[in-house]
Amino acid sequence: MPRRQKNPLRQLTSAERTELIALRRAQSAPAVEVTRAALLLLVSDGHSYQRAARTTGRKSGDAVAHLVARFNKDGLAAVTPRHGGGRASIYNADARSRILLEASRKPTPQQDGTAT
Repeated sequence: MPRRQKNPLRQLTSAERTELIALRRAQSAPAVEVTRAALLLLVSDGHSYQRAARTTGRKSGDAVAHLVARFNKDGLAAVTPRHGGGRASIYNADARSRILLEASRKPTPQQDGTAT
């Protein structure tokens, strides 16, 4: 018999359910988002965390519990993965676009001062 869920999934709105169903069926979406959408839909249909995990090929019902808690707090943003560690990005979007623009421009050795 499964343990009582400390943080059960809140009732999904019709818009959230529609979005999760579309995401679960999407073939171009990242696999992690498709799996998370499927997990949330299984839990909303009354499956236990462990059974939802096993149905989607996962092992841990605890990970499903964490996903449900995050979904209750953040909504559909919980489906998208967050930064998974490593060094934080030091450039903002504007700086990244300027760098990419400069890297993609055709070089002009005379103006760049690199002509020999």
